[in-house]
Amino acid sequence: MKQVLLPALLLVAGCSREQPRPTSNVTAATGLEAAAIEAGVIPDPNNTDITGLYARDTDRVCVVPTATAYRVGVFVDYGDQNCGGSGTISRVGEKLQLKFDSAEGCSFEARFEGDRIVFPGRLPDSCQKLCARRASMAALDVSRLSESVSEASTLRDAKGRLLCGG
Repeated sequence: MKQVLLPALLLVAGCSREQPRPTSNVTAATGLEAAAIEAGVIPDPNNTDITGLYARDTDRVCVVPTATAYRVGVFVDYGDQNCGGSGTISRVGEKLQLKFDSAEGCSFEARFEGDRIVFPGRLPDSCQKLCARRASMAALDVSRLSESVSEASTLRDAKGRLLCGG
């Protein structure tokens, strides 16, 4: 009887332990992202400098360091409909705070994703002052082309004005 009772008790004791719970998609994605960062597959947005020239199709963004912060320039080109402006950009982790010089009140938060800058889908109405006709900077999504300050400093708007240089 003892030979049957002992294995049965061990089996019951083993079944009563709490099983690990499956991780949620958010935890898994974070784990995968952390593993990819550690392996060097994707850059760590917290340890990557934002300096550079970014682009997608005809949209361009430049970011260059200054003595106290960063300068940012944006040029969205749809031919005779375009947007262009420059200002300052500051960073806290993955959050970028942009403020444009020539459009009072045009200030908003964008995301930095290692080698991408993504603008929100809705911008303050004052940002429309930087655009001609129906063009918009909303939902701008650009990827880094270069980390070079000299390349980023050459970005010009439709009127030929330097957006991040000079």
